[in-house]
Amino acid sequence: MAKKGMIEKNKRRGKLVAKFASKRAALKAITTNADTPIEERFKAQLQLAALPRNGSKVRVRNRCDVTGRPRAYYRKLKMSRIALRELGNNGQIPGLVKSSW
Repeated sequence: MAKKGMIEKNKRRGKLVAKFASKRAALKAITTNADTPIEERFKAQLQLAALPRNGSKVRVRNRCDVTGRPRAYYRKLKMSRIALRELGNNGQIPGLVKSSW
């Protein structure tokens, strides 16, 4: 199981991403638009840099909802391979069958 602090830090980052998503998108649109004047683009870039770093989407780490494990994460199921195997063996995931050949 991952450290509780790392899991909580990741949750806080997720909240910041949701809070600043629209503002970041608007500023990014201004900076990437070649038709806007260079002074305005530079000003938008400075405003973007002034926003909190943890408000960026790439700073959020995909973590298992069950254990908090950051690696071997299945996006579709929102859990790690280890948690998936445990729950599958216990019969708690409908439709999941252990393969044998």
